[in-house]
Amino acid sequence: MLGTSKFLRNGSPNPYFNFRVDAAVHLIKNKKVDFIIVSGDNKTEDYNEPKQMRKALIAAGVDPKKIVMDYAGFRTLDSVIRAKEVFGQDKFIIISQKFHIERAIFIGRSHGINAYGYCANDVPIEKGYYVHIREIFARLKMFLDLYIIHKEPKFLGKKEKIEDQ
Repeated sequence: MLGTSKFLRNGSPNPYFNFRVDAAVHLIKNKKVDFIIVSGDNKTEDYNEPKQMRKALIAAGVDPKKIVMDYAGFRTLDSVIRAKEVFGQDKFIIISQKFHIERAIFIGRSHGINAYGYCANDVPIEKGYYVHIREIFARLKMFLDLYIIHKEPKFLGKKEKIEDQ
């Protein structure tokens, strides 16, 4: 599950976050996946996407043993590549909104990863127009990262084995 803030800048709940949590809960409870890697930024103790996702998943009834923490998913590129290089996943489902999944799958496939997506509900365009405009620039940056700069994750770190649950 790709990270996002639990709250919007104005302090209200972030529907993107809540929809992603709902999608992850659906997949785990219907036994479509064995575990969920929650990957996101954790700049400070007060801003920790993986920790917030974990808390929300547990509150929704997900077994904590089914949640794998990735604290170095600073960007989508980091989250996708780390799923393979750190957590040993060559094939996985990315949980996010459609616009985000498309970019994540493109990144994954460019790194030999067999990635698929599970679309969480999206926010109506009139309420999420800023995110969709931001996505245009994120895709441009993705092409620069992949084909010109050859960007690597900020931190790869040591390999972590995901135990069979």
